Amino acid sequence: MKVLYVEDDGEARELIARFLGEAGLSVETAHDGRLGLERALARAYDALVLDVKLPGMDGFEIIRRIRAAGVSTPVLCLTALGEVASRVRGLELGADDYLAKPFALAELLARIRALVRRRERPLASRMQVGDLCVDISAHQVRRAGKTIVLTPREFDLLAYLMRNEGSVVSRQMIVERVWGEGFDSYSNAIDVHVNNLRNKVDKPFELRLIHTLKGVGYVVEDRSRTARESA
Repeated sequence: MKVLYVEDDGEARELIARFLGEAGLSVETAHDGRLGLERALARAYDALVLDVKLPGMDGFEIIRRIRAAGVSTPVLCLTALGEVASRVRGLELGADDYLAKPFALAELLARIRALVRRRERPLASRMQVGDLCVDISAHQVRRAGKTIVLTPREFDLLAYLMRNEGSVVSRQMIVERVWGEGFDSYSNAIDVHVNNLRNKVDKPFELRLIHTLKGVGYVVEDRSRTARESA
């Protein structure tokens, strides 16, 4: 389980990161809001533990920006005891839970694990976005009734994008979840595979489903449906 912990208090950051690490979690830290936002957008985490009062950018703004970018990582806010308004605001912006300071380390660990359990669900063997269908068990891709032949890596990449329908995934997230550790994230292989997917999955059809958010990442989304629902 990979966790990002954003906290400007160096002593608390070191203590809690060590405790979570000893409990079996892989913990990365950030000492201010801007660095926390950068890491939350660039890498795939199972949970984000976020102190609300941070230098550079407060926790509320981090939550607002990652949710606007389509990042669905569960967020646990750390707030001062009695700050009801802060907890309400955090939840309204997209936080999933909060914990008032001071807190027991065991409760923090339990809440993180509960957040991740709630998010996890069995992966569907069949996924569909618009007229594009991916059948994991049959290792088959069809669009508008036509079979599309993909390489194994192209299939894995498309399946990952489909599982995150509507959410932006960064290059680093793709590296970690599709290529795995040891892959050079600066390689152009991701761009090549995304381009190949577009040529096979999008180009022969009228509606594009694979979109790029420049400087952020990629998203699979049926934007014609989104436009209809917002009309």
